[in-house]
Amino acid sequence: MSEGTIRDEMATLRSVMVYAASKNYIKESQIFKGKLPLSKQRREEFTPAEYRKLHTYARSWVKEAIKPQYAYYRAVLYNFILIMCNTGMRPSEARNLQWRDIEHKTHRDGQKFVILKVRGKKKFRSLVAAESVGEYLERVRELSKATKLDDKVFTNWTGEPTKSLYYDLLVTLLTEAKLLTSSTGKRRSIYCFRHTYATFRLTEGVDVYFLAKQMGTSVQMIEQHYGHVNPVKHAERILMGLPGWSSAAAEGIGEASGGGVHADAADPVLAKKGAPKKRARSSKPL
Repeated sequence: MSEGTIRDEMATLRSVMVYAASKNYIKESQIFKGKLPLSKQRREEFTPAEYRKLHTYARSWVKEAIKPQYAYYRAVLYNFILIMCNTGMRPSEARNLQWRDIEHKTHRDGQKFVILKVRGKKKFRSLVAAESVGEYLERVRELSKATKLDDKVFTNWTGEPTKSLYYDLLVTLLTEAKLLTSSTGKRRSIYCFRHTYATFRLTEGVDVYFLAKQMGTSVQMIEQHYGHVNPVKHAERILMGLPGWSSAAAEGIGEASGGGVHADAADPVLAKKGAPKKRARSSKPL
């Protein structure tokens, strides 16, 4: 039995005991109050190579839409993926995101960036993102029928908020791109984009404390779920002194890891309403 299953069963048992105590069937002191075990299951992120494959495949996939409605959903999903992989938002935060929550800023050194004020079920926080995320959001706005300040960012064809965050279409895309399951054989979900963001940021050397603040979680959770990244991030220290390893090799880690998550700007046609022209998918290897 996995730790996640044990945790869920313990949570259910605790709820039953709380109810029993409220009915005076048992004493309140009998309620289990210990900490539930944390799941140590590895998250199903994309590797840099898989991310590049998804990004490349999705651009062609969007252009192959044969109806305006299909073109809308494919283009929005494509930009949704870019936004999620470059912010680390939770799906619930993306679902609640409104246009008024987006603020464009310029750093004191002149570098532009975006602030997103996100909220889940009860918690509110702000996160920062590169200027490119603002461009992806603007593409979504140009496609959307709901662009007022209090409208939700991610909507369906008619402008109504989407609760599924295009999940069925995402499954189709990942299936066609042969990326639905990870190397461990587990099926991916929308949450994999958040895990991809965390993994890539850690690989690039972002401090765990700052990353935890950005993602609205704890340092403990980051270290527990993404500890497998540390050997890659600290390869120059682990391999120091071994034959064939040099400072030059250490400098190449960033390139080997695929660099940042930032994706190149897509063709302007993806930001226009209407169906793009149908084009044959390239069969060339990525």
